[in-house]
Amino acid sequence: MTMTNKLLSALAIILAMTLSVVAAEQPHQSTLNPSKAAAAKQYPRIVLYSVSWCPHCRETKEYLTKNDIPFINRDVEIDTSAMEELTGKYNSTGVPVIVFGTGKNEVVMKGFTPELFQESLKSARAKR
Repeated sequence: MTMTNKLLSALAIILAMTLSVVAAEQPHQSTLNPSKAAAAKQYPRIVLYSVSWCPHCRETKEYLTKNDIPFINRDVEIDTSAMEELTGKYNSTGVPVIVFGTGKNEVVMKGFTPELFQESLKSARAKR
């Protein structure tokens, strides 16, 4: 391998690593079908604390996405502030944890089942 090829390979690796770190810094709101955006306003702010390899987290994301429920996914393995909130504010070391609403109106759900999600959503709506 020539020196130029080695340098290009090293630059490509550094660029890929930099882009993955930058992409991981900001939590993203899930993308909704624009025709269903008005219906999405019926939901409180929903934040999901998760990790990429967790089957229960995956099930939660699939449920929310399938039902066009807007949510913010915070991967606690790559987002240190999300990990601090999960362990400190929400006193949990397990995922998924779903937080409905904000401030005094928060409803915190640990674990996931569709039934528990609907119960927690109902509680959060009642606090609005």
